[in-house]
Amino acid sequence: MDALERQEVWRRDARILGEVGKVLLGASLPKVEVHLPRALAEDAVAAWSRDDDDTSPLGHETCEQRIERRRAATLALIGLSITEGGRWDDTEVVVDLDPEDVGMAMEAVDDLP
Repeated sequence: MDALERQEVWRRDARILGEVGKVLLGASLPKVEVHLPRALAEDAVAAWSRDDDDTSPLGHETCEQRIERRRAATLALIGLSITEGGRWDDTEVVVDLDPEDVGMAMEAVDDLP
């Protein structure tokens, strides 16, 4: 299989993964209990608390910009979960998160420097 054929197989697999995602989005999945370092939890709460009241249209987004916007929104939703139900101690926060948010956070690891 040459490089072009491999790319086509991966493109097809990515579409199938999207179809799997559609099924999972409709499923009732249990929350996941996670332990976050206090500093990261504080950053997530700050993202939720930030006043992003600019509702002007964004215009065309690149794929990278769309991914960054969705990841920022996910961080804010994690902050909301922490605000509403996080259990704080000196060094960490224990919080129940939606599996989708956990998955988004884990996927973001791929783009860390």
